[in-house]
Amino acid sequence: MTALSYLMRLINLMNRAIGNVFMWLSVGIVLVCFWVVVERYVFLNTRLWMQDLYPWMNGVMFTAVAGYALYRNDHVRVDIFYRPASTLRKAWLDLLGVCIFLMPFAWVVWSYSLVFVQRSIRLGEASANPGGMPGLWVLKTFILVLAVVIALQGIAMAIRSILIIAGRYDLVPDDYKYKYDTETV
Repeated sequence: MTALSYLMRLINLMNRAIGNVFMWLSVGIVLVCFWVVVERYVFLNTRLWMQDLYPWMNGVMFTAVAGYALYRNDHVRVDIFYRPASTLRKAWLDLLGVCIFLMPFAWVVWSYSLVFVQRSIRLGEASANPGGMPGLWVLKTFILVLAVVIALQGIAMAIRSILIIAGRYDLVPDDYKYKYDTETV
């Protein structure tokens, strides 16, 4: 059980690090978008590659931080049933949710996108806009990153659930315990 706890902590650390790095792209997105507007309306100039840049940065940020959002429980959930549940029931719901929904979803995203991404990399795909950004293949690669980070965080969620179901709440880090606990285990 200690090895499972260590693996869970390692996955959580990885997704926290990725989330803390990539969330800063939001600042870059705002700055690039602001500059595109200033260039267009003040200097009467536009650079198509910069117009491609901020939506691409947005796509990279949201796909990269998906595991971090899952770690923080910032994803959509039907809280009307989940919030009042006991810690044990939450653990069971999470374990079932990971096994029935999350892992199959990650597998489908990975398997259906792999050929798409490989083709993009092989072609060195760039923006379809004349004068647009090169390297569209980098953006498309983040589809695979999305599948990996949510699958890994799903493994961490499953481990947390298993530890709680087994009564080893002591092996779950305090920052990864359930929000809104209605009982202490």
